[in-house]
Formats: sequence, C-alpha cells, structure tokens
Amino acid sequence: MTVDTFFDRSDVASLVGGSVHREAAASLIRSQGWPTRRNEAWHFTDLNARLRTLDLALPAPPPDAASLVPETTRPRLVFVNGRYVEGLSHSLPFVTLRAFEPGPCGSAILPMVALNSAIATEGAAFEIAEGSDAGVVCLVSVADATYDSVISPRHRIVLQADAKLTIVEIAQGRGVYLHNPVIEIELAAGAVLKHYRLQNESIDAVHVTTILVDIGTRAQYEAFTLTCGAKLGRNEIHASLRGPNADVHLNAAQLLSGVQHGDITTVVAHQAPNCSSRQTVKSVLAGAARGVFQGRIEVDRVAQKTDGYQMNQALLLSPDAEIDCKPELEIFADDVKCSHGATIGALDPEQLFYLRSRGIPEAEARAILIRAFLDEALEPVTDHAAREVFETAITEWWHRNKL
Repeated sequence: MTVDTFFDRSDVASLVGGSVHREAAASLIRSQGWPTRRNEAWHFTDLNARLRTLDLALPAPPPDAASLVPETTRPRLVFVNGRYVEGLSHSLPFVTLRAFEPGPCGSAILPMVALNSAIATEGAAFEIAEGSDAGVVCLVSVADATYDSVISPRHRIVLQADAKLTIVEIAQGRGVYLHNPVIEIELAAGAVLKHYRLQNESIDAVHVTTILVDIGTRAQYEAFTLTCGAKLGRNEIHASLRGPNADVHLNAAQLLSGVQHGDITTVVAHQAPNCSSRQTVKSVLAGAARGVFQGRIEVDRVAQKTDGYQMNQALLLSPDAEIDCKPELEIFADDVKCSHGATIGALDPEQLFYLRSRGIPEAEARAILIRAFLDEALEPVTDHAAREVFETAITEWWHRNKL
C-alpha cells in the first residue's frame, strides 16, 4: 500500500483532517513516502518493500486481550492496539493519560515520526517531580490485529531536576500490523532514567520505534533493548547531550532467526563539554536472519572532553545469516576520545569442544556460550524484575528455535 492510498482511507482522512498540524505531518510523509533504501538512514532496511504488501488501516477498538498481557508485580500501564485499557492498568499519580495533539513539525522531521504525528491518538505522559524517585513502572503495548493495522501510540516522559524513574517497556502481540510508537524524553539536571525495552512482537508484524531524548546537565539516560520479535523491527534512538557532564548508555541485543530483520540505529549528539556515551550492541543471528547496526556520534565544536564509545558484535549461527554494520564519527572538537569497533564470528569450536568434553550436551553447551556472549549488553539491567523479563525472553527464544 502506498502512503497516498493509506491517507485516502475514510477512517484515516477523518482523523488527519481534524488538525492543521496533523495535515502538515501527513503532507510530510506523503511527500517522502515510506522510507526506502535510497534514504541513507534506511539503506540496510527496506521498509517500503514490507509495507506496500499490507492493506493498512487504523486498528479496531481494543478487544479482550488480557491473556496477552504479561504478569508482573510492578505497577503497569497497558495499551491495547494503541489505546489505554484502564481495567488492566494501575493508576499512578505522576502519569497522565492524554489524547495526543501534535504541534508544529519541521521540514526535517523523521518520516515515521511524521506518520505517528499524523495519526496518533493516545499516550502516557510521565511527569516526575524534582528530587522524586518514582520507582519502577511497566509500560505494556499489546497488539491484537484481525487485519493489517497501524498502531501509533505517542508517549512523553519528563523528569525534573534530580528525579529518578525506571521503565520496563514490553511490546508483544498477534496478527499482522505495523507498530510505530514514538517516545519523547526530557531529562533535567541530575535526572536519571533507566529504560529497559523488550520487543517481542508477532512474527508477522513490523515494529518501528523512535525515541527522542534530550539530556540535561549531569543527567543520565540508560537504555537496554532486547529484540526477538517481528518480521521486520527497527529501534531508532536520537539522544542529545545538551548539558555538561551528561551521560548516555545505549545497550541492545538482537536474537533473530528464520527471515527476521532487525535494525538498531542510534544518533548521539554531543552538544556540551565533558559528556560521555557508551553503546554496546550484540546480535545473535540464525537461519537467514539479517541484523543491522548503524551508530552515529556527532561531536559539536563546544563539546570538548567528549568520551564516546561504541561496540557492535555479531554471532552468526548459520552461513545464511548476515550482519551490516555502519559506525560513524563526526567530530568538530579537538579534545575528544571517541572510538568504535565491530566483530563478527561464529561459536568457537574449541570452547564448544571443551564444554562437551565435560559431559555437557551440545545444545546446552551452545546455549551457555551464547548466553555468555550476551552478558556484556545485559549489564545495565540491574532491576531484578526487569532482568527476569529478559532472561525469560532469551530462554523462550532458545527453546522455540531449538538451536
């Protein structure tokens, strides 16, 4: 389906026509179309090829999807088909459920953000007061699609000075759909946000997340994303370090098999002195799966004493698996420490032989080595409940694929 065909649908046209800003966002995505490989940022991920085969529409009202919602002892907010479900959620004093209304958008807006701005209806707004510790909150997005749907929640997270929050975000579902969430984050001086994400969507789905982060003086944004679902998935983060001594960690892991395609794209803009960024991305690829890592570090002239680091490592479990890696450094300051590295390989046969010689079955030995490979990326996940979510997902992926 083309962009024009999508916006010509009566249900989409009536929503877009209600706001001049929605119309502007729709015009932007109309003019650009679905992202294609001719767009440098999408060179390794052909979203257009996937979307043009779908008959996209806005999703139906949320069905009874309680069986799809993961169990958790933490407070949670649940969105089904992009809409808040009060009966499955907890009321939180620092969260407002809002009807999304887009503001003006510039000509350089990202295409999938423009799509979200045109059709998003609901989202959660987090507002953490100065000096407060809001603890851990689960943000659950569930899709239950009986036809090709576009699900576009829009969330906003604001932490005032020295505030703290941990979010465990889980996305999963069944059916054929495009899940296109956008999350806007603002961290004031000294604020700390830990953002842990599990993308475990339907194997027939397309998932594209865009996270836009502004990080103030001494603030910290620590993110970890585990991708093991969706036929095509992309996790895109744009982080701007706007105040001195700001810090960002963008760790991620991908577990992909069959013909899955996973894309991790990051842009870290150092716009103040004495800031640091760390990125560690691990990919485990089986079958004919394809992984992508694009990591860009931009260092402004005023960003002296920048410390930027990225590492991408891929473990290929099949001769048909593939990884594309494109690290980028753009440096305009002269007193910086920036580096990047990449490794690609298979399981070490000597390590595998050693474990098997100790009486460990081959499947278990392979699992041990893969789990050890993922450990570095998982290091930032210090919350016990969040760690359990990822450990369970890794175990289920292993058993499902019987590698």
